[in-house]
Amino acid sequence: MSLSKKIVLLGHFGVGKTSLVRRFVDSAFSEDYIVTMGVQVKKKEVEVGGQKIKLIIWDIEGNTSISKARKSYLIGSQGFIYVYDVTRPETFENLSSEKQYLNKTFPEVPVCSVGNKSDLIDSDQKENFIRNKIFENSIFTSAKTGENVERIFLEIAKNVI
Repeated sequence: MSLSKKIVLLGHFGVGKTSLVRRFVDSAFSEDYIVTMGVQVKKKEVEVGGQKIKLIIWDIEGNTSISKARKSYLIGSQGFIYVYDVTRPETFENLSSEKQYLNKTFPEVPVCSVGNKSDLIDSDQKENFIRNKIFENSIFTSAKTGENVERIFLEIAKNVI
C-alpha cells in the first residue's frame, strides 16, 4: 500500500511548472506555451527508502505572489515546489519573502525551491546563483533536458514522509 501526498507547484506565469510536471510524469517536453488556467492534477508513484508514495501533483496557475493563489488549492498540501525562471529576475526577486509566507502560513509543509530553465544559462551564471544566499537550497533544473527534474520530486517526496 502506498501513501498519497499532495504536492503543489507554485510560481509566476511561464516559469515552467507545467513543463516540469510533464517531464516528470510523462517523460515529455514541448516548446509550446499553454497557460494553465486553474489547476491541473497529475499522479505518479515513486519509491523513497523502500516506501511507495503516490504523488498527487497540483500544477496551479501562475501568480506574481503566492498570496494571490487560491487558498483552496493550497489547503491540504504536504509539500510545495516553488519554481522560478533563472532567466527572468522578476520571478525570483521575492523568493525569500514568498518562502517566508509559505513557512508562516503552512509551518509543517516542506518547501523546495527550483530554478528552472538552467539550460539557458552558462556555468558562470549558475555559479553566481549558487553564491547568492537566497538560492543556497535551490535545485537547478531544465524541463527541456530533464536535468534534475526527477531529483526535485524525489527530494520533496523524501521530505513529506
